[in-house]
Amino acid sequence: MNALFNFVNMTVDDLEARKAELLAAMDADGADIDAIDAEARAIKEELEARKADEAKKAAIRKVVADGAGESRESFKEEKKEMKSIDEIRASKEYMNAYANYIKTGRDDECRSVISTNAGDGVEGSGPVPVPVIVDSTIQTAWESDPIMSRVKRTFLRGNLRVSFELSADPAVVHAEGTAAPAEETITLGMVELIPENIKKWITITDEAMAMGGEDFLRYIYDEITYQIVRKAASEGIADIVNAGPANTANAIGVPVVSAAPAITTIPTAAANLTEEARNVVVVMNRLTEVDFLAAQASGNFSIDPYAGLPRVYTSALKAYSAASSGDTYAIVGDLSALQFNFPEGDGIVLKYDDLSLAEKDLVKIVGRQYAAHGVTAPGRLVKINKA
Repeated sequence: MNALFNFVNMTVDDLEARKAELLAAMDADGADIDAIDAEARAIKEELEARKADEAKKAAIRKVVADGAGESRESFKEEKKEMKSIDEIRASKEYMNAYANYIKTGRDDECRSVISTNAGDGVEGSGPVPVPVIVDSTIQTAWESDPIMSRVKRTFLRGNLRVSFELSADPAVVHAEGTAAPAEETITLGMVELIPENIKKWITITDEAMAMGGEDFLRYIYDEITYQIVRKAASEGIADIVNAGPANTANAIGVPVVSAAPAITTIPTAAANLTEEARNVVVVMNRLTEVDFLAAQASGNFSIDPYAGLPRVYTSALKAYSAASSGDTYAIVGDLSALQFNFPEGDGIVLKYDDLSLAEKDLVKIVGRQYAAHGVTAPGRLVKINKA
């Protein structure tokens, strides 16, 4: 508003009309040109000011109507695509981090990789997960072993107690309307499986320590896992060999057939199995096969000394030629009668030791499996001992 003129009560039309009056007055005799000029300029300023005010009001109306103010550049936050834990475990980045964890004993790099790729807090405070390649190596070792692939595997915490029938009455036929049969009498036995550590340690050189993530993990786990699985299988065979010939209140017995390799030896042993023995195999040392083939050659070539049963070979049993009288040289039966319980899962736990052999520039890596094992199903196994 101009300080010399008051246009408050005048509309735009009033101001335009006043401009026309001033133009007409300017041509009159004695007109005060300076006063007319001053008022005309004031009206112009007023009209421009009102025009600017209307423009501002229009902009404000648009803000209210459209929900947008002055022109803004829109920024869309880019979010990194998160991965699943299994995808991370399969990545080369995580394999390298896990290899460094084994080499140094520090897992902070593993946790950082998980946190970066899976989101904050996912890594937790427990043990870091093993890479997929490690899981695959371990499972392949268990499943490819001819003995461990056939045993019963469970994953129950603590000591495992397994009951079995020590004695029981057979089923009976009951005719309708006749007196009820006597109540069945069952006596149960109980086998307790107590876990123990199965360990394997290896020493590695600086050259091996310099290997890349995947190559290093394969090298370490192939060697340690193979030896632990092989030892577990050997312990299971020892459970069968050391079992007594008959069931007791706290142990399952394994019947014995004492005989030399002959075309009737294995069929005789198989005849002592119960109907619960389904996937029956012959377990023996490879060298013992020579003795069975010799028995076949001296008898009848058309008769299979193994009675059509698959063979499973193990060095945990003595060869017949090296066995003494009373030694078990073959086992016939269903190996699911042998149970392994893994309270901590069937993974292999590794520990790193760079102090014990430091003066020799060597590092020791110890692998550990925590497992309980024993014969838990009666009637499914028979031992063949040297007479």
